[in-house]
Amino acid sequence: MKTIGLIGGMSWESTQTYYRLINQGVKARLGGLHSARLVLYSVDFAEIEALQHRGDWAATAQILGAAARSLAAAGADFLVLCTNTMHRVAPQLEQAVGIPLLHIADATAKALHRRGVTRVGLLGTRFTMEQAFYRERLEAQGIEVLIPDAAQRERVHAVIYEELCRGETPRLESKAAYLAIIDSLAGQGAQGVILGCTEIGLLIQSDDTDVPLSIPPPSTQNRRWRPPLRPLSHSACRRRPVGSATMEKPRRLTIWAVVPRRLGERSR
Repeated sequence: MKTIGLIGGMSWESTQTYYRLINQGVKARLGGLHSARLVLYSVDFAEIEALQHRGDWAATAQILGAAARSLAAAGADFLVLCTNTMHRVAPQLEQAVGIPLLHIADATAKALHRRGVTRVGLLGTRFTMEQAFYRERLEAQGIEVLIPDAAQRERVHAVIYEELCRGETPRLESKAAYLAIIDSLAGQGAQGVILGCTEIGLLIQSDDTDVPLSIPPPSTQNRRWRPPLRPLSHSACRRRPVGSATMEKPRRLTIWAVVPRRLGERSR
């Protein structure tokens, strides 16, 4: 069994999801008391977040590069970056160490290709939705990527940083806004939607939206686990009142929660 090097803490709310799913995947494959061999380097997200919003990606690359070298020295055979946004500096990380990085966009593209999907919506931080590092990696592999409009992107971004990364109880109006954005992407022809920020699982849950998710969100650890990137189709739309808001169910589409497949599992 190889040793996985995890760079986490961005935020820790989602890092626990990676840790849990990896170990559940190993147990499901090997059985018994087996668990993953891994080492985790958790950064201080406040420092990273400030640099992100200043646009100082070089400084974030230095911090994560040092983390990657520490993991390599601790015996990691390869790296997993437990964040979508910080794949913005994936090339610098690959240069910093002599071990491979499992790129989350590549894992996503492979899953989409297996299902014949060529056009998807993308939700995530503003950096992930607007900058080229994630979108162009998918487009280079034949996946057309749709993103929300400017106002919608600002709302998605704000909810992630001001609510989800802080571990606050998601607001009903935030959930309604996300569902409306998902519906808008479906209306533009998206065959599915990538949840390109793991924290979104704290907001969009199957019981709340009737949209089956491919993994359980971090806040529902006791629910039945489903394998990563195993999409399920959404049934017919209907309205459900939520507080003072009424949420329109997205039309028929599929949502992918972007967490790597069971590490070490062969494609089927």
